[in-house]
Amino acid sequence: MIKKFFSNKKASATVCLNMDKQKRYEALVRAWHQDLYRYAYWLSHDPHIAEDLVQETCLRAWKSLDNLQDDNAAKAWLITILRRENARRFERKQFDLVDIDDHHIADTKPSVEMDADQYLLHRLIMKLAPEYREPLILQVMAGFNGDEIAGILNLNRNTVMTRLFRARNQLKEQLEKKTTQKGNHHG
Repeated sequence: MIKKFFSNKKASATVCLNMDKQKRYEALVRAWHQDLYRYAYWLSHDPHIAEDLVQETCLRAWKSLDNLQDDNAAKAWLITILRRENARRFERKQFDLVDIDDHHIADTKPSVEMDADQYLLHRLIMKLAPEYREPLILQVMAGFNGDEIAGILNLNRNTVMTRLFRARNQLKEQLEKKTTQKGNHHG
């Protein structure tokens, strides 16, 4: 009996390692949960889907936490997992395709939380091509720098910087166009 008790030291050591893993995981989730949710919401435009994406991201992060070598890279690592989870969402779902000309799509009104300028900016960002929109969102909303965005999107840093430059210029042109249109309309 005593022999069995002391011969089970490996299980005890595993428990300690799992406890360290648990604390590390909890610290990561606590630190980055809000940023993950914000980015997931931006991708999905649905709070329930965003919650599911974050939950799936956290589950995958837990399973592969041992692969995270540098805790300073945790945010980029988690965002990458979230992006892949979002892509998996579309791989699993088969959409019924319809002809867009057959349906009238109403323009959505700004929500109570968004003022008119935020709504306009949001609409203009969503009109950007995905290759320009995604790096801009990662920079503005998640606070990533060019190198981090390049790592997340698996792109060259110069490509990312070019896309950010073009995205800002396109937004600037669209905002100036809207301002001019408003001026002509009211003046």
